[in-house]
Amino acid sequence: MTTSPLPGAADLPLPDGPIGHRGPRGEILVRLKGRGGATTAELSEELGCSLNAVRHHLKELEAEGAITFDRTPRGVGAPAHTWRLTAEGHGLFPARYERTLVDLLEHVVASEGRQAAVALLERQYRALADRLEHETRRLPAEERGAAIARVLDAEGYMATWARAAEGGLLTEHNCPHRLIAERFPEVCDAEERFLAEVFGAPVERRSRIAGGCGTCSYRVTPGDATEGEEAR
Repeated sequence: MTTSPLPGAADLPLPDGPIGHRGPRGEILVRLKGRGGATTAELSEELGCSLNAVRHHLKELEAEGAITFDRTPRGVGAPAHTWRLTAEGHGLFPARYERTLVDLLEHVVASEGRQAAVALLERQYRALADRLEHETRRLPAEERGAAIARVLDAEGYMATWARAAEGGLLTEHNCPHRLIAERFPEVCDAEERFLAEVFGAPVERRSRIAGGCGTCSYRVTPGDATEGEEAR
């Protein structure tokens, strides 16, 4: 399941350029990486290009397998096409040290078993969860979501927090360990569990970059940090 772009997503800093793409196509990929998703009209306005030109570049990128779209309801009229990066599209952006780390984890799997590698990864999430808890424990519930998003943003997740119709939505527009998550999906389960601990409320994963979605998003149910201001 994917989510529509959140308010304020256009204010996020843009990541470094994708490998092998320059000019308008590279700009489109950068914006989709930074925003989580965008319509043709939004990309046309941001890039200062005609709709036809943007449609041409989108068609080429779709043919390459770098992007895909889903249909976002917009009230009256036909749903809008919201373009997002595929897993291949995310893979166009440099991932520092990830490949080396994956190779090391594979060595642990071969020598000590898969659970030993997963345990190492879970310890890393535990350290991040402890840091989040330390930095938010004294905050009122209504401020916790925004604070958690800021910490995750500083860690490279390009995170936002926004109120939903009921509860709140934490969205990560970047997965700084995508290759690891693809090989070890257990880390995504660990992230969901630790976020629930930090929020002190039930958390449900709604989308996953390593699973082919444009973002990783988590719904926090009402009763705790669900009234926070949108933040990054």
